[in-house]
Amino acid sequence: MVMRLFCCLLLLTAMPLMAATSLEASVDKNPVLAGEFFMLNISVDDSIKGQQPDTSALLKDFVVGPMSLSSRTNIINGSIKKQTSWSVKLMTRKAGEYTIPSFSVAGLSSQPINLSVKERSSDAGKNDDIFLKSSLTNNSLFVQEAGVYTIKLYLAKELLDGSLSTPSMEDAQLTQLGKQSEDYELVNGKRYLVITRNYLIQPQKSGAYTIEAPVFQGRVQQNYRQLEVSALGDEQQIEIKPIPENYQGDWLPSELVSLTEQWQPDDNTVEAGTPITRTIMLTALGVTKEQLPEIDMPTINGIRSYPDEKETNNAVRDGRVVSQQSASFALLPQTPGTYTLPEITLPWYNTKMNRISYATLPERTITVTPSTTAPANSLNTPVESTLNNTDAEPTQQALSVQRHTSTPLWLIIVAVLGYILWIVTLVLYFMKRSAKEVQQTTQANHRGNQQADLKTLQILAKSHDNKAFYDALNLYALTRTDKKVGALTHLCAMINNSQFTAQVNNLQAQLYGNQSASTDLEAIVSLLKKHQSHTAKSSSALKELYS
Repeated sequence: MVMRLFCCLLLLTAMPLMAATSLEASVDKNPVLAGEFFMLNISVDDSIKGQQPDTSALLKDFVVGPMSLSSRTNIINGSIKKQTSWSVKLMTRKAGEYTIPSFSVAGLSSQPINLSVKERSSDAGKNDDIFLKSSLTNNSLFVQEAGVYTIKLYLAKELLDGSLSTPSMEDAQLTQLGKQSEDYELVNGKRYLVITRNYLIQPQKSGAYTIEAPVFQGRVQQNYRQLEVSALGDEQQIEIKPIPENYQGDWLPSELVSLTEQWQPDDNTVEAGTPITRTIMLTALGVTKEQLPEIDMPTINGIRSYPDEKETNNAVRDGRVVSQQSASFALLPQTPGTYTLPEITLPWYNTKMNRISYATLPERTITVTPSTTAPANSLNTPVESTLNNTDAEPTQQALSVQRHTSTPLWLIIVAVLGYILWIVTLVLYFMKRSAKEVQQTTQANHRGNQQADLKTLQILAKSHDNKAFYDALNLYALTRTDKKVGALTHLCAMINNSQFTAQVNNLQAQLYGNQSASTDLEAIVSLLKKHQSHTAKSSSALKELYS
């Protein structure tokens, strides 16, 4: 019990000795050159977990690299010494006198550091092993006009690893365009590996601004040694001009905007029901694809329009951003006639001429002719079969007469008398009900043709072949309405059912509009059957009324 108390007293007396007592901050060089990296070290004489110095105050004056952590424990003659260190690379772009503030960890604070930064000489970096060059396609832009900022890193030594920071500009968005490219150049007789990056600049406010160049730091191989290197690019000054007060509409600043179109088929005369694909392309220089306005197709009576595919993209050509929008529309003429598609006009601001300009597509006149689509030959097959059968009967009768010419005379007389009696009976029968029989025969033939067409539609509906079903539906409409132009439209009016009309419109949209609306083909067949049944009942009721 006494030993336990003694050990506890020893621990209590030793605890103050193991606690952190000092926090120190230091730099590896002072003074330093502008654009030169140096190391800031912060250390505490204890093992610290879950805490680190706050370096956010350094961002105002310095380029701050990632922070690294290290800890070590030394035991010398039974004495235990612990230390925790944080290291971070710093660099400032401009010469001057700076103060690295104090830091706090575990209740301790370090002393501030006065740092002197000297200006680089004009010859520093010339023909060196590593340097940066930056360029801007245009030193003057309008608000929201897109510019391209290019940075090139020149390396004469073998690069082991490194990082290139992103340039920055106040009140602007900078985004890297595509991937970096690598090439080789000779500069003053020295061969360099050149790494090129392009950045898209989108200023949001007017005024004079500075583009802060990126910073490179890495390691290169020199003979058998690995050297740490760094490079700093030059700042770029840029003027951002405001939007003119007299400009009206969506702001689209550009050096060039054009509207073009493509037609398929490329003909001004088409048949009713023939789909036309119209593709409108909008191309603009110096704006991003997100800035391109939407292209709308004017509504034209007699021609249905369905939006099709739409694509937008941008690329860099000769140091300028080129954006393009391609919008396709499916046009479906419904009735014959002459139609004029109105002119499409798009206002934009010409940054070269400093005035409002217009991109236009001229009006276009197309002629829609009646459809030449006729019922298929299959509809004539029953008629042809009837005709063939009719032609065959006289032949069979002739053969029958030829065979009976060799029979006895009394049999011929009996046959003739029986034939005459049968003829008289048949004449009397037809005289009584000729009109009724003709009417029933006509209705039966007409009903048989309809059932054959509906059966075909039902089979195509189950196969989910929209194009074949649509063609068969048009054929059915031709036989029912006897209209060579707009037969399907007349069929919709004849049936006078909103559900049927909606399904037909969905089917046309699927075929010619590239839309995701679903069509219930079996519902169309069902509605056709229902209409046919209703028509048959009405005809039966009329027949009973007048019989």
